[in-house]
Amino acid sequence: MVGAREAVAAEGATGSVGSGAGGRLPLLDVLRGVAILGTLMSNVWIFAAPGAEWGVLSGNVGSSTGADSSSLAGVAETVFRSFANGKFLSMLTILFGVGLAIQFRSAAKRGQPWPGRYKWRALFLFAEGTAHFVLVFAWDVLMGYAVVALLVAWLLTRSARAQRVTWLVAGGFHLVAMSLFTAAMVLTSDGGTGGGPDADVVTLYAQGSYGEQVAFRLSHAVVLRMEPVLSFGLLLFLFLLGIRLFRAGAFQSDAAGRHLRRRLAAWGLGIGLPLNTLAVLGGPGFFLLDRYGAAPVLAIGYLGLIGVAMDQFRRPGPLSSALAYVGRTALSCYVLQNVLAMLACYGIGLGLASRWADSGPWWVMGLWAAICLVLVTGSSLWLRRFEHGPLEAVQKRLLRR
Repeated sequence: MVGAREAVAAEGATGSVGSGAGGRLPLLDVLRGVAILGTLMSNVWIFAAPGAEWGVLSGNVGSSTGADSSSLAGVAETVFRSFANGKFLSMLTILFGVGLAIQFRSAAKRGQPWPGRYKWRALFLFAEGTAHFVLVFAWDVLMGYAVVALLVAWLLTRSARAQRVTWLVAGGFHLVAMSLFTAAMVLTSDGGTGGGPDADVVTLYAQGSYGEQVAFRLSHAVVLRMEPVLSFGLLLFLFLLGIRLFRAGAFQSDAAGRHLRRRLAAWGLGIGLPLNTLAVLGGPGFFLLDRYGAAPVLAIGYLGLIGVAMDQFRRPGPLSSALAYVGRTALSCYVLQNVLAMLACYGIGLGLASRWADSGPWWVMGLWAAICLVLVTGSSLWLRRFEHGPLEAVQKRLLRR
C-alpha cells in the first residue's frame, strides 16, 4: 500500500488536480444529475418491455411497445431511445472515475495511505449493487463499478506511464471486441433480432410474485451479469478517462476549463453523432456498436455541451439547481428510480407493462418524466433537512467517513 502523498506526485505531468478552494465543483453535481436521469431514459424501456431484463438478452432490442417505426410514435420512440441508449451510462462511468480522482486527491492532502479506506468504500458499493441486482434490477451498474474502482484505485499508485498504457490497452481491447461481436451479430441469419423473450418469462414479470422474480434473477445471475463482463474494457477506459479529465481541469471554472469543455463538445458530438446515426440505421445487428461504441463518444460530447451551457450562466437557474439536487443524492436517486419503475411496470405493482403492452411509447416516456419529477422534488426536499442522501448517509455512517 503506497502513501497517497507520494503517489500524487506522479500527477504533475497530467495537469491540475485541485479544485480551487477545495469545495464542491457545481458542474459535477449537475452532470451527475443529468447522468442519473438520463440512465433512466434507457432503463425505463427495459422495465416496460415484455420479459423485462431477460427480454433484451433474448433479442428484444427494437421497439418494445408495438409502435410502427414509420409512424410518429415509432419515430418518437426511436429518437428518445437513441438519444439515451448507453450515453448517460457512459457519462455516469466517467463521473465515477472523477469521483475516484477526488477521493485520491483528498487522501493525499490528508497524508493518508492509499487506497486505505477507499477499498472498503468500493466493497460497500459492491454489496449495495448486489442487493440492488437481487431485489430490484438485474442490469445494475454498481457491482461492475465497484470491481473496476478497486483496480483503478490500485493503478493510481502506479506510474503515470502505467496508467496511460492501461487506458490505451483497455480502449483498444474494447474496440476490437465490439467490432468482432457486431460482425457476428450482423452475419447471423436473424440479423441479431433473436426470437424474443420466452412466454414464461413474460408471464413471470406480468403476473409472478416478487419472490419468484427474485428467484429468477438469482438462478440466471451468470447470464444477467454479462453486461459488466462484456463492457469491462470500456468501464476501465472510462474510469481512467474521468481521472484524466479531472486532472486536466475539465470541471474547473477557469478559462482553461471552459476551453477544454468546448473541445469535448465539438469532438464528442462531431464524431459521435454520425457514428451513432450509422449504428441506429444499421438495425438491431449494430446494437452493441450503438450502446458500447458510439455511446461513449457521444457521452463525451454531452458532457462538454452541458459544461458549455453552464458556462453561459453566472448563477444557477431552476433547472441546474434541480439537476444538482439529484446529483448530490445520485446513489439514492439511482436506486429509487429503478424501484419506482419496477413497481410501475411489473405485476407486483401497477403492472403497466402488460396492461399497456403494444399501446405505443407515450406512456413509457410519461413514466420517465413522472419518475424524474419525483426524484427532483424528493431530493430537493430531503437536502433542505439533511446534508447527504439517504443511502449516502448510510454509507458514510457505516464506513465512518
